[in-house]
Formats: sequence, structure tokens, C-alpha cells
Amino acid sequence: MKLGFSVRPMLLDSLKGYNRGMLTRDLLAGLIVGIVALPMAIAFAIASGVSPEVGLITAVIGGFVVSALGGSSVQIGGPTGAFIVIVLGIITEYGMSGLLVATLMAGILLVLMGLLRLGTLIKFIPYPIILGFTAGIAVTIFTTQINDLFGLGLTSLPKEFVPKWGVLLSSLGQTHWLTLAVGLGSIVIIQLTPRLTKVIPGSLVAIVVMTILGYVLKTYCGITELVTIGDRYQISTSLPPLVAPELSWELVERLISPAFTIALLGAIESLLSASVADGVIGERHRSNTELVAQGVANIIVPFVGGIPVTGAIARTMTNINNGGRSPIAGMTHAVVLLVTFLFLMPLMAYIPMAVLAGVLVVISYNMSGWRSVRASLRGPKSDVAVLLVTFLLTVIFDLTIAIELGLLLAMLLFMQRMVESTRILVSRGELELHASGDDGHQGKSERLTLPEGVEVYEIEGPFFFGIANRFEEVTSVTQAAPPVRILRMRSVPFMDS
Repeated sequence: MKLGFSVRPMLLDSLKGYNRGMLTRDLLAGLIVGIVALPMAIAFAIASGVSPEVGLITAVIGGFVVSALGGSSVQIGGPTGAFIVIVLGIITEYGMSGLLVATLMAGILLVLMGLLRLGTLIKFIPYPIILGFTAGIAVTIFTTQINDLFGLGLTSLPKEFVPKWGVLLSSLGQTHWLTLAVGLGSIVIIQLTPRLTKVIPGSLVAIVVMTILGYVLKTYCGITELVTIGDRYQISTSLPPLVAPELSWELVERLISPAFTIALLGAIESLLSASVADGVIGERHRSNTELVAQGVANIIVPFVGGIPVTGAIARTMTNINNGGRSPIAGMTHAVVLLVTFLFLMPLMAYIPMAVLAGVLVVISYNMSGWRSVRASLRGPKSDVAVLLVTFLLTVIFDLTIAIELGLLLAMLLFMQRMVESTRILVSRGELELHASGDDGHQGKSERLTLPEGVEVYEIEGPFFFGIANRFEEVTSVTQAAPPVRILRMRSVPFMDS
């Protein structure tokens, strides 16, 4: 009974009292969000190493499932920039079949998280970890776009961060200046568009303007060096066939760590997005229901060759700002993307790669959260250490290692804080009764004389395994064990076994 209630989709409650005016607002919001999601889905797919249609199909299915089954009225699901690094790494090492298996496993993990009611616990992932790997992902995304932004034409780059920058910097002499101009022009358009209109996204304006310019240059000016999506990918307008992920026990064992990373990253990003939305619309989302919905979406998309799905903050906020207040808006956005896929996909072939690079450079800048990073560097040294370690591991190694070691470091530092916050007081000969009311002395303290051979050990703070050694050290200070030892634990909020 409780389990069924905990995973009740918000759609069922949103339809109560639903009227024509609300439907009109949701349809309009869904249309606008679909337009906003179009360039992002394409850009994220290409940056992840898959074709544009894979990104669109993922956004269609993921967006519809997340809205229909999710625990937030306004959440918009789909591929996001946070997954670019992990998806690219999995494809490079395990191929597309490995990505499908990892996504499927991550979906199962997300469903289990929701059914086990772990949604509230995910919210307590330390903020420095989230900030560290988000900034690291932003730097990595920016790095992957330098080749297309500058038109360097490099076909093989080192996987490692430092060697990759070495090759990029040494190849800057090969910069194709028209390509760079198109990329920088896209960035300028994206930044200036919000000053003119809040309705049409700058990324869409940049893609339309620069695609038309590129078409004119290629067709009428004989400039063929400007690389487009069609030059790299065979664009298809047919719905993808069903794919059966190639499961094997050996592959599952190797992919459990990347799958865990996808699941944890998806859970964090989707619940963070839902929490931000709650603050704007005054709603309280159902975190466990949201995890189940994200899980179901990630279980389905591998069977159509899709990539991981999660809640997208930018698209969710676009939905809210344009009047969307029920899951109908998110489902409409998925339908808009499906129509685009079926009827407008051939036009995507003319989009210059430099434009998508410009879009992703802006996304990586907004994603970096450099202001929050700068503020956090003035915080406690332990938080700074977690942030920097997570950031450096994300950039230099990969996101899987960063999240695992970041969480481990955060837990160790938390235990250290708990140990430091717990005091063990030893009283011999005299005991001070503090004015806490439980000794019958309100507002004053009293000293109690202890008989010879009696020692009182008062513990203030959590008494868990991390304190056990300290307690043993304190009790062993006495050369000869006293006949009577009293443990005073009135200030212990909890203790473990």
C-alpha cells in the first residue's frame, strides 16, 4: 500500500480539475520546450559519439516516459551534457553495445533506488562533490569541442586530458578561420538573443542563421571546407529498429561501475532539477517516483539504440517560464520532437559542426558554475579538498573514478568531523552535574563528590564505531582499572553496534 503510494505518478493528480485553459498553456509550453530541446538533443548526441537521430529518439522516448510516470509536474527528461563524458568513455572502451547494456543496468538500478525509497538520501550527496564533477564535466565538454570549433580536422585525439590538450595546442596552426568565425558567431548570437526575445532560444537562432549562411557559402560561393553534420553522419528519417542489448555475465561485471555512475549521476541531476522546479512553482515533487520514472526511461531507450536519460534543468525551467504546470507539457515536447524527427530531419544535415561546437561551449560555460566554485574555495578546507579532488579526477581520469573516490573522501571527512565533534569526559573524585534539567537542577549546576574507586565517563555526541578506539584509549589511561566505571550517555543522540 505504502509502496504503491510512494511511486504514484504526478500525472494522475495533475489531471484532477484540468481544464481547457490549462491545456492551452501546457501545449504552448511543450511546443517551445520542444524547440529548445531540438538543438540540445542533436548537440549532446554528436558530442557523445552517436548520430543526431539517436539523440532525438532518446529525447522523444525519455521525455515522454519521464513526464508520464515521473514525480514532478514540470520535469523535462532527455539527454543532457552531464552524460557526454561518461557516454563517450563507454563507447570508446566497450562500443555501442556496451553503452546499451550499461544504460539498461543503470535503469534497473534507478528503479530499485526508487522502490527502496532512496530518493531522499540522494539529496544528501555532498554539494562539493556535485560542484566538483559538474565543473569537471564542463571543462571536459569544452575540451571535446575545440577540434570542431577551430576546424582543426583532427581525426584521432588521445583519450587522456593532458595529451589531448597537447595535440590541440600544437595543431592550432591548422585553424580553419571561416569555421572558427562560424563557431564564434554562434556563441555571440546565443549570448545576444535573450536581450531581444525570451521566447526563442539563442541556440536555435544560432543554428538557423549559421546553417543558412553555411548553405549559401557552400552552394553559391564554392566554399566546401565548412564541415556539416551531413558530411559526418548519414541522416535517417525512419524510426529505429528494436535492438536487443548483447548481455553476457562478463560484460555485466565490467560495466557495473559505469552503470552505477550513470544511475547516480542521473538520480542526482533529475532530483536536483525537480528540487529547483519545486522552489519556483511551490510544489513538492515525489523523489522516489521520479527515480522510478527515470529508471523506466533508461530501461526502454537501449532497445531503440538510445543514450542515457535524466531530468534537464534548462529545459525544465524553460517549461516553467512558458506556463507549463502539468506533465502534459513534457509529453507535448516529446511529440514535437517526434514530428521534427519524422519530417524535418533531412534539414539537420546542413548544420555546420562549428555551430554545435559553439552551442556546447556556451552550455559548458553555464554548466561550470565557476561563481559557486569560487565561493566554495573560501569554505572549510575539507569541502575544498573534496571539490578539488573530484574536479581533478573528473578532468584527468574519468567521471566514474571521480564520483567513487569523491564519495569515499567525503565519507571519510564526514566521519572525521563526527569523531572530532564527540567528546569523552573523564571524572574522578568529583563530577559536575550540568544544568540541563535532567538532574533536577534547572538553571544551575552542582558538583557531586565521587567515592574512591569510581570513575565516570561522559560521552557527548554520536557514539559510533569511529569513536570506539578513542574511548578505548581514554579508558586505558588509568594504570589500574577502577572497581566501578559509570558510562554517562545522556548526550548521545545515537549509537551503533
